[in-house]
Amino acid sequence: MLAFTNAKEKQSPTIIGAGCKLTGNIKTDHSVQIHGHVVGDVSAEIVVIGRGGRVDGCVTATHLFLHGTLDGPATVNTANIFSAAQMTGVLSYRTLNITGNTGLECKLSKRKDKDK
Repeated sequence: MLAFTNAKEKQSPTIIGAGCKLTGNIKTDHSVQIHGHVVGDVSAEIVVIGRGGRVDGCVTATHLFLHGTLDGPATVNTANIFSAAQMTGVLSYRTLNITGNTGLECKLSKRKDKDK
């Protein structure tokens, strides 16, 4: 069995592996890596939707790294959108980084609220 952290760290990434489908919401103070399919909302400090990964639901995060597919709205501080990414819905962000993407069909909304 692999261990990603030790008892003192008290944090480890939540990983939804390729071929896995999760129906339900994910909420954590740490990071989530999605390489499979999540049907539900995802709330975390860092959300990574990998190539081949898919979320059908709302994403709330400080940092979003989108390589796969997001079908739903996202509210983030920093959005990093990569070349294979696909997204529909509304992307609400403070900072937006797009790398050669052609798959965005979403509304972009720059957030003006202050950091908390």
